[in-house]
Amino acid sequence: MSKISDYAKSLPLYPLPHHFISRAVFWATRLKSPLKNPVGNAFIKAFGIDMSQAAQENIEDYESFNAFFTRVLKDGSRPIADGDKELACPADGTVSQSGNIKRGRIFQAKGQSFSLLELLGGEPKMAEQFMEGKFATVYLSPKDYHRLHMPLKGKLKDMIYIPGRLFSVAGHTVRTVPRLFARNERVACIFDTDAGPVALILVGAINVAAIETVWAGLVTPGRSKKIKHFNYDHEEIVLDKGAEMGRFNMGSTVIVLTGKNVDWEFGFSADAPVQMGQAIGKFK
Repeated sequence: MSKISDYAKSLPLYPLPHHFISRAVFWATRLKSPLKNPVGNAFIKAFGIDMSQAAQENIEDYESFNAFFTRVLKDGSRPIADGDKELACPADGTVSQSGNIKRGRIFQAKGQSFSLLELLGGEPKMAEQFMEGKFATVYLSPKDYHRLHMPLKGKLKDMIYIPGRLFSVAGHTVRTVPRLFARNERVACIFDTDAGPVALILVGAINVAAIETVWAGLVTPGRSKKIKHFNYDHEEIVLDKGAEMGRFNMGSTVIVLTGKNVDWEFGFSADAPVQMGQAIGKFK
């Protein structure tokens, strides 16, 4: 796709009231409306969603569109990589990019990168843990399963809420909007694991009306325009490998950060489709 076409799609997004639109979606998707069933069935057909994997296979069984969107899968539908040193994929989706964090910067797309420090809310101690480490960016499309899971067993150390814009995270914006993932509203969660520090950054987007974690509940929409840092050193929040850690209410992107002792699997690279639980890398 040409750069001209990408810019033509992306430029109209700048003046839009991102948060107003997303808050309206937040409200609309939680309505117990008679439109839920026909809209849900049209959505399933348009995006080719395989409802046979869902714990509840019929749209009629969900109380709202958001309940359908954040549906639970059947037990065993996503086997978790069981090697002691293997990392499991945190989400269903498509790999946008993966690779090395070079001189404190993360590759976004050709000609685009962003700062690790900025991504983590400008906190040097947080960023130091991942300098010269590894990153992977996974995009969740509307058809995907939208709950996020742990790559490894980990103890929660910090959560940082970083306010920002809500640009789309589709391919055309990733290729054209500078520092996209470091500009959008996001929630960074840092864990201590056997592989060292591992971070999951849940990036918001337009129509992503809410981000939740299993320990804090609804984190966004945030009521503050200031960065908020929550430290969990004195709480024992430990999540097993493969355990649910959060969810997107509507689709978005998760960025995984690790130290440099992790090697991604050969197939875990740009444009590769992935499923939650599959082996994506190993640590030394």
